[in-house]
Amino acid sequence: MKKLHFFTRLGLKATHCQAIKLGSISDLCIANNLISLYAKCTDLSSAHQLFDGMPHRDTVSWNAIISAYVNSGHLGTTWKIVSAMRWSALAFDSHTLGSILKGVALAGELKLGQQMHSVMLKTGLVENMFSGSALLDMYAKCGRIDDAYIVFKSMPERNYVSWNTLVAGYSRVSDLDMAFRVLHCMELEGVEIDDGTVSPLLTLLDDAEFCWLTMQLYCKILKHGLESFNTVCNASITAFSECCSLQDAERVFDGALACRDVVTWNSMLGAYLMHEKEDFAFKVFIDMQNFGFEPDAYTYTGIVSACSAQERKSNGKCVHGLVIKNGLEDSVPISNALIAMYIRFNDKGMEDALRIFFSTNLKDGCTWNSILAGYVQGGLTEDALRLFLQMRSLVIEIDHYTFSAVIRSCSDLATLQKDEKSYVYVFSDGCDELDVPYCFDHVLIRVMQHRTAVLGAELYGKCGKRVDGGWHNHWYEMLVKYKMRIRLVLCVNGADPVALRNVLE
Repeated sequence: MKKLHFFTRLGLKATHCQAIKLGSISDLCIANNLISLYAKCTDLSSAHQLFDGMPHRDTVSWNAIISAYVNSGHLGTTWKIVSAMRWSALAFDSHTLGSILKGVALAGELKLGQQMHSVMLKTGLVENMFSGSALLDMYAKCGRIDDAYIVFKSMPERNYVSWNTLVAGYSRVSDLDMAFRVLHCMELEGVEIDDGTVSPLLTLLDDAEFCWLTMQLYCKILKHGLESFNTVCNASITAFSECCSLQDAERVFDGALACRDVVTWNSMLGAYLMHEKEDFAFKVFIDMQNFGFEPDAYTYTGIVSACSAQERKSNGKCVHGLVIKNGLEDSVPISNALIAMYIRFNDKGMEDALRIFFSTNLKDGCTWNSILAGYVQGGLTEDALRLFLQMRSLVIEIDHYTFSAVIRSCSDLATLQKDEKSYVYVFSDGCDELDVPYCFDHVLIRVMQHRTAVLGAELYGKCGKRVDGGWHNHWYEMLVKYKMRIRLVLCVNGADPVALRNVLE
């Protein structure tokens, strides 16, 4: 049955038929393996049909079908199967709960995870090291690091997986102090650190103030012989380039000749781009292909950003050609990078950017914002406002970059009426703010992190409008009435609440 792992779905069907013909399908081991193999072929229908037709099932059978649905992301169906298993005579084991919690963690379904925690408490499996580590991982990945720590402390027995999961949990919430405290406790307890321990820690080291800490951690990596692991090597390159020097990152990269993968090359390429060494980034891009590594979406996104200068226009077009050749033009990050690149080119760059924009099937907020910024940059303010209205009609996510561009275009047009509507959109979308009162001439506002408020003050000045500190509160009252999150308060004497109501609706 091990050879079935390599079978195509068609071959698996043929094997299933042969098992039925020979009568061996009644063997639990064979049936369970077939369910697992159907799951690996993403044929859930056949897996479930086989499961339903089994005259007898054991815990492995239930675990196999549960794992199949968990790995496919069907948590709703998974929970129904779990409920059916609870009514059967068979009890959960650590593998059952481990599989479910893995899917819960990936989906971030905290409530379902808490239900499974309750089941574990009732069955006593919360004390099992395997299922306990899975529960710890679930809470950590759902952002409940305090609950994860409580689970960790309550575990009667821990292994390196439990410790690594806690380290990764603190790393995920960027708690550098606690992550390194856990590392220290691991060493005091005599737990051997591995690549799963140090890789998350390296991701926390992203500033020059952590240079000495990066050096110390890398010494531990060398001491334990972990430098040859891909994940450690890749994270070390990034950490050194961000905390210490580019030369340190290069030394790690040069010493990793035997264990390089695409991510390693991408890490080094990203390090050069971070230090504005575009020529070296292009060399990495060429070398990785000479060594037989195929660039992926991350590679192209990075190298396209290196072509944004006017003098690299020919390089950018060549890279664009490679993107098309490799069938990656529908990748959203690559499309966004190409649009941003062409917009920075002076002659006919906007035409090329629009060609990509209209031809790509998948777009996100960044795609729309890039074109919006391109219109504003090129002085096409009417087009920018039309695009903004289109974004609203298509329910595209609006953020501070969008509003900065829209208000700038309104400022260029000196069209106060349109701008007042833009501010209503700012209100209703609830953008982030810094709680710092700020006075700008006759405008009393709260400074927003994205500077939209400052641009708004500039707009009113260009329009020759005076906004007094004693303005009527028509806008404010309307927004409170509609229970919207107030992020920017900017009111104008004589604002028409009826007109505002129409805009809000």
